[in-house]
Amino acid sequence: MKTYILFDHDGVLVDTEFWYYKAGERALADVGLTLDMDRYLRDMNQGLGTWAQARAAGIDEQTIDRQRKARNDYYQEYLRTESIEIEGVIEALAELSQHTRMAIVTTAKRADFELIHEKRHIRQFMDFVLVREDYRRAKPHPEPYLTGLKRFGATKEETLVVEDSPRGLTSAVAAGIDCAIVHNDFTHSSDFSEASYRIEALIELRDIVVGET
Repeated sequence: MKTYILFDHDGVLVDTEFWYYKAGERALADVGLTLDMDRYLRDMNQGLGTWAQARAAGIDEQTIDRQRKARNDYYQEYLRTESIEIEGVIEALAELSQHTRMAIVTTAKRADFELIHEKRHIRQFMDFVLVREDYRRAKPHPEPYLTGLKRFGATKEETLVVEDSPRGLTSAVAAGIDCAIVHNDFTHSSDFSEASYRIEALIELRDIVVGET
């Protein structure tokens, strides 16, 4: 019986992962580097990210620090100006709230999360939100989801994680929690063989939750 859901955020509740990549691509282009998307995805899945390619190209840490700030600024610009809605999310959360308690466990920084949700209504369905500043070790380490379990006072067996990325799936599996992978065009070609469920849209979670009650 699944009575708690821990949602990833980017790519699951809002369509932001492509824009995070584009911000990093733009920041590296400023110093003459091209961010390779395939390598970026592999690096992200290992908990690395944009700057692995910069370091491999010999970019010094001072320059990386400067471009990290530029990337963050570019990302927030995209968050303000680009469409990041995922159709059906609010309706699905409203339905799921009748059956489960829900929370968000995200690697998003607090400033970005707050900007995203200034005018959105997702948080009203959540008991709590854990952002990157709320735990020490990020996904794919299990700490974020174990922290969510502890906050709920829930057992692993009664909890479901919803993710869209391999590193999120690895985090959930390492925490011993069943994970549903929701389709995301940005990560769809990744290996999700360890997932307990594969879904196309969040509303399908109702069948998983209600079917196990």
